[in-house]
Amino acid sequence: MKNSKKLAIDFDGTIVDDGYPGIGKTKTFAFETLKKLQSEGYRLILWTYRHGKTLDEAVEFCKKNGVEFYAVNSSFEGEVFDNENASRKIDADLFIDDRNLGGFPGWGEIYNIINERIEFRVEGKEVLAYSKMKKDKKKGLFW
Repeated sequence: MKNSKKLAIDFDGTIVDDGYPGIGKTKTFAFETLKKLQSEGYRLILWTYRHGKTLDEAVEFCKKNGVEFYAVNSSFEGEVFDNENASRKIDADLFIDDRNLGGFPGWGEIYNIINERIEFRVEGKEVLAYSKMKKDKKKGLFW
């Protein structure tokens, strides 16, 4: 069964190394992972600070590398932003950004996180993945 979740993906520092306003070197496995996610039914949204000419360049760069987005800086193609009646926040199930809590783990790890549906919690200054933690077995009725 195909997935229909929407992934909002940053460009600078995530798909490519940060070189704004230019385009940095492509991150290892970025386009391979994005194409794999698309083939599995994920709808990709380019969600970036870029606008105007620099945005057009980023979209064209991705297209040349085999990735066309479901939407760009919006929740869906053709959305008209109306700041009087709507929030600037877009509708996405996951946001992939180099400024995530814990930083950018790399595209291989991103794919595993999405594919294995890994959830996180913060303990002190450490970010722990729920699915990777051993869960303590209860020893009694309530503990």
